[in-house]
Amino acid sequence: MRSGELFAGYGGLALAVEEVFGARTAWVADVCGEPDKGRPHKSPHGAPCTILAERFPGVPNLGDVTAVDWAQVEPVDILGGGFPCQDVSHAGKRAGLRDGTRTGLWSRMAEAIDTLRPRLVVAENVRGLLSAPADSDVEPCSWCLGESGDGEPALRALGAVLADLADLGYDAAWTGLRAADVGAPHGRFRVFVLAWPADAARDTRWLDDGDAGAPLRGGVAAGVTLLRTPTAQLAVNGGSQHPAKRKAGGHGPTLADEVEHLLPTPAVNDMGAGKSPDAWDAWTERMKAAHGNGNGHGKSLAIEALRLLPPSAEFGQYAPAIARWEAVSGRHAPAPTEPTGRGGAARLSPLFVEWMMGLPAGWVTDVPAITRTEALRALGNGVVPQQAAAALRYLLTVRAQALATPAVKAMGPATTAIEEDS
Repeated sequence: MRSGELFAGYGGLALAVEEVFGARTAWVADVCGEPDKGRPHKSPHGAPCTILAERFPGVPNLGDVTAVDWAQVEPVDILGGGFPCQDVSHAGKRAGLRDGTRTGLWSRMAEAIDTLRPRLVVAENVRGLLSAPADSDVEPCSWCLGESGDGEPALRALGAVLADLADLGYDAAWTGLRAADVGAPHGRFRVFVLAWPADAARDTRWLDDGDAGAPLRGGVAAGVTLLRTPTAQLAVNGGSQHPAKRKAGGHGPTLADEVEHLLPTPAVNDMGAGKSPDAWDAWTERMKAAHGNGNGHGKSLAIEALRLLPPSAEFGQYAPAIARWEAVSGRHAPAPTEPTGRGGAARLSPLFVEWMMGLPAGWVTDVPAITRTEALRALGNGVVPQQAAAALRYLLTVRAQALATPAVKAMGPATTAIEEDS
């Protein structure tokens, strides 16, 4: 099977698609030379493009998706993409999935789907896709979906994505999964969508060629046991209670206990970078006093890596999570920090972040011309391939169940249902 990946980054989603479906990446698409706050990338063609050229040799890069004529692009069996998340991420301004936003580039992916008509569509994005507001043709008027209690539109970003897929003639299934659910030592919750043509033949034999359980280019093999998944009851079912008190009451550990001992997930902008642990702690205390919410961004991976010095300290409270990922990935954790060359000072090591993200050793860090800053930015933007592969395997089972279930015909026009609901 042939696949194409939009907004490809370092190719994490492409790695998962290759493994699960036995696919071959035919082309990728990512912006080359995109400026960073007015300054050009130091790598010749932009960090993502440099990484993609090195790791997918001979695979064409279509470049900026807004400039692609999809009618001239070679069709593929699987079209994937992790469209930009800035406007739905909780770390951003939450502008939503709307025209004119970066996340609004989903519309370009929808255009590609409409023209190329792939057998499968794979999309991923951050947790904010579940709650950020969105515009869609599904809600062309103020009363179509109604209003939420706070006056905001009832339509959310994931709803808009699923509605657009339905409008294009695709059925879809979605799920949310943490990287920690496949053994990674950090959270990184992602939403995954798998879609297929609603009128496609129900013969799924073409899927049998893939998912042979081969490792992800030297990464983890298939069949990893999943940890607890996040639940809606987490906050009201012991989520805020001290673990020792729950244990004394005869209750087992909750997801909150596991998260407490996970490393912070890699981020594009790590606010602790360049600070010492003491300086960071002092800053967060000032923020807490001023705003009553700590720093609002959680822990800093750069700071936590410094707290783990030296590596012989066996990673402190994070030791179980790191040991689990070492066992799953078959690779020992690199040192969390590297020297800066400035009087023995240390800083977060890209090699450690690359290992956290489940990538083959050197996938990003050994690419010529990639700077440390560019490597960390690329890694902070990516998806854990093993996480994506696990989500796709699950969604394939949902797809199989859906195709095995006779379709239910709607009872009466859609307007009837709307009137009854109102």
